[in-house]
Amino acid sequence: MSFTQTNLQAEIARRRTFAIISHPDAGKTTLTEKLLLYGGAIHLAGAVKPRRSNRHTASDWMALERERGISISTSVLQFQYRGRHLNLLDTPGHNDFSEDTYRTLAAVDCAIMLIDSVKGVEPQTIKLFQACRLRGLPIVTFLNKMDREGRDPLDLLDEIEKVLGLPGSPANWPIGAGSSFQGVYDRWGRQLFHFHKDLSAPKVALEVAELEDARLRQQIGAEAHRKLLEELDLLEGAGHQFDRDRFLTGELTPVFFGSAINDFGVAPFLDRFIELAPAPTAVRRPAAARPPDSPEFSAFVFKIQANMDPQHRDRTAFLRIWSGRFFRGMEARHVRTGKVLSLTRPVQFLAQERKLIEEAFAGDIIGLWDPGLLRIGDSLCTGEPVEFEEIPRFSPEHFAQVRLTDPGRRKQLKKGLDQLSEEGAVQVFFDRHRLERDPILGAVGLLQFDVVQYRLRAEYGVEADLEPLPYKFARWIEAESFDPDAFEQSAPAICVIDVERRPLVLFKNEWSLRDTTERHPELRFIAAVQPGRSARFA
Repeated sequence: MSFTQTNLQAEIARRRTFAIISHPDAGKTTLTEKLLLYGGAIHLAGAVKPRRSNRHTASDWMALERERGISISTSVLQFQYRGRHLNLLDTPGHNDFSEDTYRTLAAVDCAIMLIDSVKGVEPQTIKLFQACRLRGLPIVTFLNKMDREGRDPLDLLDEIEKVLGLPGSPANWPIGAGSSFQGVYDRWGRQLFHFHKDLSAPKVALEVAELEDARLRQQIGAEAHRKLLEELDLLEGAGHQFDRDRFLTGELTPVFFGSAINDFGVAPFLDRFIELAPAPTAVRRPAAARPPDSPEFSAFVFKIQANMDPQHRDRTAFLRIWSGRFFRGMEARHVRTGKVLSLTRPVQFLAQERKLIEEAFAGDIIGLWDPGLLRIGDSLCTGEPVEFEEIPRFSPEHFAQVRLTDPGRRKQLKKGLDQLSEEGAVQVFFDRHRLERDPILGAVGLLQFDVVQYRLRAEYGVEADLEPLPYKFARWIEAESFDPDAFEQSAPAICVIDVERRPLVLFKNEWSLRDTTERHPELRFIAAVQPGRSARFA
């Protein structure tokens, strides 16, 4: 049977492509495991374990992640749930994350914001939320760890609104907290979900036609029932009513309460989430991109990952399909080079596990074997060429100089840094006067240096010391003319170049950055640039 436009629209309508953002230790990995469990992708949900444990979470594929018990690199997790095809991009939750996180948010249609109800809104949450807001992503909030003694729920709602500027509309409401936590009342479905510390206890919801229902009072006790009525009455009078249009534009977040570690509230949350989260739509598509249900295929590369299978030294390009249908063996134009590529080895993922697929649709994330042709931000399409907005390269915040332990391994160092730079794992800079020696690494998060050092050793056989440098800010320079030697004599900074030979100035502190920019109005100091064709270093 031929594939019709109706078939295409039905498949796209099934897709939900999203990320989970949170501060470290808010419970993101645990929530991810529970979602995979309900989707049938795994049969036993595991928490993050110490490095000596043989078990690890499904979303952590890199050996270093399993050793440290943290997520370092974005993983793609795909599973089915109640007729929906879910694409979950599991971003690093560690506070020393990388640009990988920012790029991932360019490939999703929605985000789950996970907040620790004990600690409230934390710095990493703020940083990731701001990245979501730049893209206008709708956000669904899950307030976790309600079984622990934590913040007052009303105070948490108020903090989300004041700190993030995002009003919250509770879909359910907690009954007690910590040792007195009894469960949640589903405001939308008018049901009571009772919390049991015994995880084997059946999860049966109590239908509540009226809040004055005697069964509800009997189930939770008179005092808890009285407090629940007061708080629900307050929410009705002074709270924010849910508005789907405001949610889809990122102006309002539905809020859910639960406990991922105790598997409480996760299944009802997932049931609601697949209805709330938007299917791929034309609303947030990049400029000049086609509508998702266009018959012509288009996709962009948002991530490159080498050596997911160290035995084969492979290189995989992660694509977000933006329109149409993909099928194995099809030909597509590589817009940057104009070449027509035969796409014969497409895969879908469960972290490091890969499965050859026959087809995929707008909203899906697929991997393509890449011999080194593709790079982050590239477009592939059929029909007329389509180019997407470039994913910017952000200014690093940490710097280190590479000191090669064995000078005879310089060729291997070059290959490793070329690859890691192309992946976006780290940025590489050079002293203008010593291009062939001791490159400088720049990273958004400090942990990336450990990742680079580990991967150089494990994947390229290179032992290298990374000597920290005292710089905290970096800015690319744009100007009609620029003399780096004269600039260095007049400014408390040094000028290096990136792999594309663009000048970059490194500053030790915010004062020197501000003072220099004020004294050089003829120069433009840029915090993020669009990547061009990467030059190689000698």
